[in-house]
Amino acid sequence: MKDEALHELAALINQDFEPVPIDEIISEERLLELLSLQLEWMIEHRLEHLMSMMYRLDIDERNVASALSPAGPEPPALALARLVLNRQKQRIFTKRHYKQSFPEQWNWDE
Repeated sequence: MKDEALHELAALINQDFEPVPIDEIISEERLLELLSLQLEWMIEHRLEHLMSMMYRLDIDERNVASALSPAGPEPPALALARLVLNRQKQRIFTKRHYKQSFPEQWNWDE
């Protein structure tokens, strides 16, 4: 992942999960690790708020339920972190590829 895209991804993650220090992020793996730690804390202390955030981020609730399942192949926090990263990557892709341009005569500053 390019530095610019990684920084944009980290910024989106930081909007919702503030304790992810952007300065520490040197790779997508590091971002996944930091986010996973934050989500682990949220699972233990603020599960209802976390579920609300998953809904707001438009992450499929079946995927969230699967990620939280004790029978899952990886720890719940890591599985949720992967879902969040993938969703934010989709948002970045959509924003970049489907930008709307407005006619020059429209003045939005007024």
